[in-house]
Amino acid sequence: MTIDTPGNNDNRNYNYSDFPEGERAEYAIITELIPPHSSVVDLGCGNGELLLRLKKEKNVNGIGVELSESGVEICKKKGLHVQQGKIDETLPFSDNQFDYAVCNVTIQMVLYPEILFKEMKRIARFQIISFPNFAFWKNRMELLFAGRMPRKMLFGYSWYSTGHIHQLSLSDFYELLKAIGGMQVKQMRFHSPSNFIKNILLKLFPNLFQHIIIFYLEKK
Repeated sequence: MTIDTPGNNDNRNYNYSDFPEGERAEYAIITELIPPHSSVVDLGCGNGELLLRLKKEKNVNGIGVELSESGVEICKKKGLHVQQGKIDETLPFSDNQFDYAVCNVTIQMVLYPEILFKEMKRIARFQIISFPNFAFWKNRMELLFAGRMPRKMLFGYSWYSTGHIHQLSLSDFYELLKAIGGMQVKQMRFHSPSNFIKNILLKLFPNLFQHIIIFYLEKK
């Protein structure tokens, strides 16, 4: 049972009470990207598992921001410095306060993703952003043949009962990045399957075959 399953949770208003722990595949990649002793803000930190991992493995100086009251409560029980609030508005941090601003699979769930982008650029030198790629081939097939909003990308939710309100593709991400300006891509990472052929396809056609994409950005 996972938190992202219809019937277990309403992802428009997450309740983490029954999900105090949980591992995501992106955590290992994000942790690898961040050097030890960095200052980090995790925007949309959920139950704090990524932030906790960063503190344990990289000894970071970390702060989290989370909208869900239950998420904040669980984070504090873990000894994390987390405050409740929205992440797509002016954040209560100073310019260049952090080395890294992280937003893991949350940008598609905020009302103003462009403000989130601008704020991440303002408060940190480096930005790590991951998101579900709406142009994933299974979504394309479902839209083409079923003629409806793909449920694969919505983790089984229906179009009307999900917090995923701003679906985007790899191409859409680049478009927003260009519109905001002032950031450049250092790396684009994704989950690498053990199958050699699948790995080649992912690298050649990431906007078609990659489900979750992780961007490592740097402020110019």
